[in-house]
Amino acid sequence: MKYALSTLVGATALAISLIGSPAMAEDDGIIVYNAQHESLTKAWAEGFTKETGIQVTVRNGGDSDFSNQIVAEGTASPADVFLTENSPAMVLVETSGLFAPVDADTLAQVPRDYQPASGKWVGVAARSTVFAYNKTKLTADQLPKSMLDLADPSWKGRWAASPSGADFQAIVSALLQLKGEATTADWLKAMKTNFTAYKGNSTVMKAVNAGEIEGGVIYHYYYFGDQAKTGENSGNVELHYFKNQDPGAFVSISGGGVLASSKHQKEAQAFLKWVTGKGGQDVLKTGDSFEYAVGKGAESNPKLVPLADLQAPKVDATTLNSKKVTDLMTAAGLL
Repeated sequence: MKYALSTLVGATALAISLIGSPAMAEDDGIIVYNAQHESLTKAWAEGFTKETGIQVTVRNGGDSDFSNQIVAEGTASPADVFLTENSPAMVLVETSGLFAPVDADTLAQVPRDYQPASGKWVGVAARSTVFAYNKTKLTADQLPKSMLDLADPSWKGRWAASPSGADFQAIVSALLQLKGEATTADWLKAMKTNFTAYKGNSTVMKAVNAGEIEGGVIYHYYYFGDQAKTGENSGNVELHYFKNQDPGAFVSISGGGVLASSKHQKEAQAFLKWVTGKGGQDVLKTGDSFEYAVGKGAESNPKLVPLADLQAPKVDATTLNSKKVTDLMTAAGLL
């Protein structure tokens, strides 16, 4: 499933939903193309509007759908702000020259590890890669020490992932940067032989919980979100953190950027500043998204393993190559 621009744009037009009735923002309002969790961005938008009086219209879609749509729309895009779950979508828009520089005051609120050197976008949240496993089927000593171990023949038929999603493709992007093309291609070929495909990380976790599969590569927050509700899809699940700078310990940065074509630059920049400041980052601490806060001095939900304890590998978010990843995954028969 290589990125086919016209197909993705068409799919986005059908898939987008609107929060708020106006098709266009008011003169003093902004439009946000949102690929983040709908409930999280809704809370951000409501908090920002309550504090500033600036109206926010949120259009919901996916990382790759929206990034390709913005590129297709170019300077005619109605969007003022773009929010993503993973950074490769931000990189596509940035390399297309469509972002305005983020205000210095906003960049100063976020550590350099969570923003590109260009200053064209900024981290707004983060999520950790984990191996979710069924604790009735696997013990701690049976867990893979590295994500790369899942390529071993001994794991055939025992693990799952959602390869078509932007989440997993971001993980593969990190693997590509850390280990190179040859290792990544080999791992993907072995993955094709060993794994079971599901649609969506939550579906992977449900399958693990039900004992259909022993484990799966997902992001951490699916588990914590389910535990905070009924726990019915995670009661048999535990999370394994690879740590040790392993590719499987990759922490993905969710990004935010202001479109250079925005006719509401002041309001759009103010929104991004609010999201990365105390108000927006406190939503991550107290809300139900269970993503990591990334602002300086910001605290994440206390149920999460602290970011500093994840021992994540150093990954340059600005060079995560979504196009190369989809090419490699297609060649391996995964897309």
